[in-house]
Amino acid sequence: MNIRLYDTATREVRDFHPVTPGEASIYLCGATVQSAPHVGHLRPAVAFDVLRRWLTRQGLKVTLIRNVTDIDDKILAKASAAGVEWWEHAARFERAFSRAYDALGVLPPTYEPRATGHVPEMVALMQDLIDAGHAYVGTEGNVWFDVRSWPAYGELTRQKLEDLGVEDEAAAADTVAAQKHDPHDFALWKAPRPGEPATASWTTPWGRGRPGWHLECSAMARRYLGPEFDIHGGGLDLRFPHHENEQAQSRAAGDAFAHSWMHIAWVTQQGTKMSKSLGNGLLVNELLDHAPAAAVRYALVSVQYRSMLEWAQDTLDEAHATWDRLAGFVTRATEVVGAVPTDEVAKADVPEDFAAAMNDDLNTPAALAVVHERLRAGNSALAAGDTDAARAELVAVRAMLDVLGLDPADPQWATPSGDRHAAALDALVTAELEARVAARAAKDWATADAIRDRLTAAGIEVQDSADGARWALAGS
Repeated sequence: MNIRLYDTATREVRDFHPVTPGEASIYLCGATVQSAPHVGHLRPAVAFDVLRRWLTRQGLKVTLIRNVTDIDDKILAKASAAGVEWWEHAARFERAFSRAYDALGVLPPTYEPRATGHVPEMVALMQDLIDAGHAYVGTEGNVWFDVRSWPAYGELTRQKLEDLGVEDEAAAADTVAAQKHDPHDFALWKAPRPGEPATASWTTPWGRGRPGWHLECSAMARRYLGPEFDIHGGGLDLRFPHHENEQAQSRAAGDAFAHSWMHIAWVTQQGTKMSKSLGNGLLVNELLDHAPAAAVRYALVSVQYRSMLEWAQDTLDEAHATWDRLAGFVTRATEVVGAVPTDEVAKADVPEDFAAAMNDDLNTPAALAVVHERLRAGNSALAAGDTDAARAELVAVRAMLDVLGLDPADPQWATPSGDRHAAALDALVTAELEARVAARAAKDWATADAIRDRLTAAGIEVQDSADGARWALAGS
């Protein structure tokens, strides 16, 4: 295996050498479940899903932990504004994220821990830091990380402490900020604020409170991956302060922590990061009202994970058209050569140039270029009646798309109930074709031709054969 990945910490593409031979351990910062997911939230999940699928295909046993942050300031504030319990609010949007992951074909993580379920691990980590002289107790319920006790602070993002601003949470209340030894110190544990529900705090040796955002991920990574693991990742916006603080506190506690870091670039609109706070977030459930989930996933994988993905209507339209071409080829080829067993696709060797692209820091645009090259070869084989060549290209195309989570023959995409828009279109077109058959049987050629003309005007190609009429979207 010669996969090379860009390490944000060293700022170079490096050979991937697992901590444990034959295995890969990954921690992905998951959702803070304060509101419904937009497409920007899903990009890291899809990118790491592709990484996981590729590593698995290389024969590695992959352990992927993707956490859920189910308590924080915004969750508490939004729950209060909605007049519901904070845990009810969090659970509602955790389910929304789960539905979005499932819709886009993201494989379930090996485990998906919630922050609120790991308070004992957080207490243990804080105790290690206090004992080592890297954390201190403020007023009751507040525990802080002492950044000046850790000279390597800033190494992940290559920043000097004196050049850094102060994290917003430090200025939340003067009485809280005043107890810190240094303005840059960050909260490991936070005392309840006035008006917060009693259920949003837990008892610790240092008073009741709730976890700081950074502490929870370090504690859960240690719990499920141990003190040393292969890859930590998330969205590009998490590099600082979240991941910087995670690395500092974990290494200060004696853990080697992540060997490398992967950060996924933003989805942007007109050059601006997609964000709920900016009002430019395209909610996943709204996107799925206008396009198949597979087209949304295709759009997300069509750009290399470290490049910004500019999202516009054209982005989705082009992805939709391309997906239709891919699915159309798989359907036509399967009708000619017969169904290819899923097990055969899973074990098939992918083309060498596809593998080279994937091993080059998951260069999905180059990998997709190979897919389309083999797609053209498959269409040519079908046109020439060369069934052996058509089958070989069908297996190759499906194997490559399987790595990207986009095999059209996968039940995720092939089941009509998984795409209500495709199912509705199929029902309508099928009804038209049945009416056309009835008109032709009655020798009502004018009606039959009118039906065909209506379908053609709608972008539907009708192909008559000895087995009856079949349809496809024009150009697919």
